[in-house]
Amino acid sequence: MTYNLKRDDQKDSTAFGQQDIIDSAARKGPDSRNASFQDAILQGVQVSGQVQEQHKKILTPQALTFLALLHRSFNARRKELLERRVARQAEIDRGILPDFLPETAHIRNNPTWKGAPPAPGLTDRRVEITGPTDRKMVVNALNSDVWTYMADFEDSSAPTWENMINGQVNLYDAVRRQVDFKIGAKEYKLRTDRTLPTLIVRPRGWHLEEKHVTVDGEPLSGSLFDFGLYFFHNAHESVKRGTGPYFYLPKMESHLEARLWNDVFNLAQDYINMPRGTIRGTVLIETILAAFEMDEIIYELRDHSSGLNCGRWDYIFSTIKKFRNHANFVLPDRSAVTMTVPFMDAYVKLLIQTCHKRGVHAMGGMAAQIPIKDDKAANDKAMDGVRADKLREVKAGHDGTWVAHPALAAIASEVFNKHMPTPNQLFVRREDVKIGPNDLLNMNVPGKITEEGIRKNLNIGLGYMEAWIRGVGCVPINYLMEDAATAEVSRSQLWQWVKHGVTTAEGKKVDKAYALRLLKECTDELAAKAPKGNKYALASKYFATQVTGEDYADFLTTLLYDEITAQGSPSPASKL
Repeated sequence: MTYNLKRDDQKDSTAFGQQDIIDSAARKGPDSRNASFQDAILQGVQVSGQVQEQHKKILTPQALTFLALLHRSFNARRKELLERRVARQAEIDRGILPDFLPETAHIRNNPTWKGAPPAPGLTDRRVEITGPTDRKMVVNALNSDVWTYMADFEDSSAPTWENMINGQVNLYDAVRRQVDFKIGAKEYKLRTDRTLPTLIVRPRGWHLEEKHVTVDGEPLSGSLFDFGLYFFHNAHESVKRGTGPYFYLPKMESHLEARLWNDVFNLAQDYINMPRGTIRGTVLIETILAAFEMDEIIYELRDHSSGLNCGRWDYIFSTIKKFRNHANFVLPDRSAVTMTVPFMDAYVKLLIQTCHKRGVHAMGGMAAQIPIKDDKAANDKAMDGVRADKLREVKAGHDGTWVAHPALAAIASEVFNKHMPTPNQLFVRREDVKIGPNDLLNMNVPGKITEEGIRKNLNIGLGYMEAWIRGVGCVPINYLMEDAATAEVSRSQLWQWVKHGVTTAEGKKVDKAYALRLLKECTDELAAKAPKGNKYALASKYFATQVTGEDYADFLTTLLYDEITAQGSPSPASKL
């Protein structure tokens, strides 16, 4: 199949004949852009989200001009790449399984090229904390004993207008150390006794839109909205403070999608007179297709690359999703799909080998556990599990790891400090690793499918979707911090099991009627325990469409997005 997508030897073009305007304005500097320039670009840009006083420092005419230029320059390619995903899924459904790309073998086989050296504040990333961008989380994360904070507009944030725009306000203030606030008598202040963790921002994936801002009648890309506002307001300020504009890039399925990000980075830096290569992006390898293009993804971003990350839960979700129509890819209960099963182990080894061959970081995955305060024995067991997982990562050669809760930082730090006394392990080459396509697709996972596993998936899916509809993007369930990725694993497994009519360990065939009966039981049980006004009935209505082996939404977040949009009367951007 041939795709008409721009290659390396083609120059990037900007739609609507605006490249000369951008180049001229960039040479003069952002402050020189006059009202006529902004008015010309802002034609056709409208904001339908409520703009409160504190938002006005973010939604400035200058920033909205930048967003409009990003949209007109790149949205057509973004949509084309999303269509390419659909075409690739159709190929997989026909039995054409992933393989390393023959047309990019020259990139994989060339040992001489490297990614960028670590940027200021990113040399040592041994423990990274992740979480949404609400003000309390921002302060608590930056006060944690970690090396970096991944501020998340994606899987742990429900993209209500308030969450997204307030998150930009909070990060703007955090970069400037002005994020302190009070709730009643309780004060939240940034600590001053040490250097704060380096801030890394995760924008939404290419598939998501921001419907509260439109350009020429089209919704703005959620990726470009999140990236663009943060970059425009904070890039120079973060460099002045000793770090830089750093990003985590989610959900990519090919090196062509990484190329798009690289072109966005180049335009953005040129636009504000920032040297190319100042931006750094760490790519989450959280799709099975991206695992076959890791070299190529680093290559596309090489001057902007700060490595790859093992996005474990999304990776499992992607594997189920892509091969959901193939009976030989059915997986057992989620609890059985650990990091040591064949396809996950191969993915980890190849990622570390690839990153270190190219001189960039290989980051480990999430510890989603939450301390269990009322059961010491259970808490000790959970923390021992965290310790074992972090030990596996550091011994495999990872340069750092993720935690979801500040209390886990000490455990992760203890393990990495003991076994990685240097700032990273880029010298661990893993030349012993030999991974082929069959290794990445080896679904020989021991374990059973049980009714308990079905009910856990239903509880997690319902619990997360109910919270998401209320505007909450991560939720503690059974002492694990669940986000969109884990909810996606839950619903995809349920769909897969019904589709292929599996039989549980108890001897029960999993069919549509059985799944819907258990769904109703779980819904009733959860709703009965929840406060009045809960959204379990609505969540169950949506979830019922996803667990019968029939309809399958591309993402739960796109399925539910219209439930949390709050579009008012559109206002021209020039009038804000």
